[in-house]
Amino acid sequence: MLFGEEPTEVQEEGFNKALILHADHELNASTFTARVAVSTLSDMYSGVVAAAGALKGPLHGGANEQVMKMLSEIGSIDNVEDYINKKIENKEKIMGFGHRVYKNGDPRAKYLKEMSRKITDETGQKELFEISVKIADLLKEKKGLLPNVDFYSATVYHSMGIEHDLFTPIFAVSRTSGWIAHILEQYKDNRIIRPRANYIGEVGRKYVPVEER
Repeated sequence: MLFGEEPTEVQEEGFNKALILHADHELNASTFTARVAVSTLSDMYSGVVAAAGALKGPLHGGANEQVMKMLSEIGSIDNVEDYINKKIENKEKIMGFGHRVYKNGDPRAKYLKEMSRKITDETGQKELFEISVKIADLLKEKKGLLPNVDFYSATVYHSMGIEHDLFTPIFAVSRTSGWIAHILEQYKDNRIIRPRANYIGEVGRKYVPVEER
């Protein structure tokens, strides 16, 4: 529908797998946000909008777009090592690696890695996959970091010709099913989500008039 033509079998398989793998994933930031919103008995639309707001951030739904930006900056497999070494030396975050839950690797990544291999091969963009593999190997060796679902989904979407600013909306199309499942579960056995906080600031402070501050 994006391009006005039928996808190839490999593209169809890759897109289906990506949508399935992104559909739901425990209490990630956007899903938690949806549940917080509807725990006040707000409506489902508000829950989905709240979730989309959380997904918009580059540390969540925007991660695969940032991965593609990194691959574009690297440009050639010969540039991978210098690029990654500089990122590590400067203590810059490398998108698409590590996970708050999966310490031994994201199980979704292996399926998208295989789809990335197939699609980049079919579309004549094999070097993108080779660059990705080299980055993954270096980060595993140097930092003990493993790819997450965002890393290989970037090349899957890019190789299909999908614009980079559509990566997060596609994520949202898939994740909406997960958000709604969680929203319905929240409604079914609801209690308002209201965490407590521990104050760690100063104590015993005296009031100082504004003009004396």
